[in-house]
Amino acid sequence: MLKKFMLLAGICLKGKRLAGEIFTMNEKIKIKPNARILITRSDRIGDLVLSTPVFAVLRRHFPQAWIAGLTFQENRQILEGNPYLNEVILYDKKGSEKGWWGNYCFARQLAKKKFNVAVHLHATNRMHVVSRLAGIPIRIGYGRKAAWALTHVVTDDKSGGLRHEAEYNFNVLEPLGTGRPALNELELYFPVCERDEKSLNELLAQRGVVKDKPWLVLHPSASCPSKIWPAESFGRLSAWIQKEYDAEIFVVGMRCDRKFHKTIQQQSLQTVHDLCGRLSLGMLGALLKKSDLLISNDSGPVHIANAVGTPVISIFGRNQPGLSPKRWGPLSPDSQVIWKDVGCHPCLAHECQINFLCLEAVGVNEVMESVKSYASKFCRPAAGERK
Repeated sequence: MLKKFMLLAGICLKGKRLAGEIFTMNEKIKIKPNARILITRSDRIGDLVLSTPVFAVLRRHFPQAWIAGLTFQENRQILEGNPYLNEVILYDKKGSEKGWWGNYCFARQLAKKKFNVAVHLHATNRMHVVSRLAGIPIRIGYGRKAAWALTHVVTDDKSGGLRHEAEYNFNVLEPLGTGRPALNELELYFPVCERDEKSLNELLAQRGVVKDKPWLVLHPSASCPSKIWPAESFGRLSAWIQKEYDAEIFVVGMRCDRKFHKTIQQQSLQTVHDLCGRLSLGMLGALLKKSDLLISNDSGPVHIANAVGTPVISIFGRNQPGLSPKRWGPLSPDSQVIWKDVGCHPCLAHECQINFLCLEAVGVNEVMESVKSYASKFCRPAAGERK
């Protein structure tokens, strides 16, 4: 399917020589103050949240520009309401834009918006080709995945893990001369609207959640098995938290993650609220904002929690620079990372498949000690809504 799309792209470009037109910028690109700028990020939830500092920096540098953010349709709630964006454009990868014809039609619709610049924070064949088919004159991105469709190519060195992903995003902004803010200056943004708070409150009221107890959220899933701390360990941790702090504990994730909740509930002393598959992204943000602590594997909710001001204990596994906490860890200084080097050099995650020594090395007692360090911050409001 993708090959057909690439072939169609070549036909529509009327035989223009595709290779040889790309180059690395040494000089800054000059654009008009009121330029129309498109920023694309079509990948996972956490990656998109980590991209939100880009919008703020662009707005400060180009206050008169029209700035649009493009993302997957299912991620719309991360960008909608962002104060630095003029427009949110949704890409339906699983629906109307799934095939080559859908991508071509999408590019034609995008062309009507007459963007001057496209900045691709994540390299994909589709986004690179679509921006070219849309006739956007300046197209900046990383030197892979149909890089021939770009006009300005930036070296992709992210696998070295020398910076945080939120910092790497500014690599592709360098040709625009926006500068590179320090890591501690970057602020994540996640909108929490009144509608999502109301929906969350109604759901929790139905489940009899007590407001004047500490609220702790567990996220026991992740995008890869090599990132998943054993559910049995989360279960032992949950039982200890309930005994020590009499807390309300929530398990979040997708519908398919309910198996983790079942394991956790079996070891817990009291009810652990199963919210897997029951929250929209906005409701998840609202829950995390009201909660006292998130304990999670390396996954998107870590960055949502940081964006809404909730501390995180993040558990990491694989020993690879490009997957390390230095690149993907929580940005909040009020958060903690637990990560064990068990001597697998190189990382053996793809060979193990079942048992990951790095995750097994993370003891429940160690996570308990981290939880204790936040105990003084657990909120117990006398009455009314939390936070």
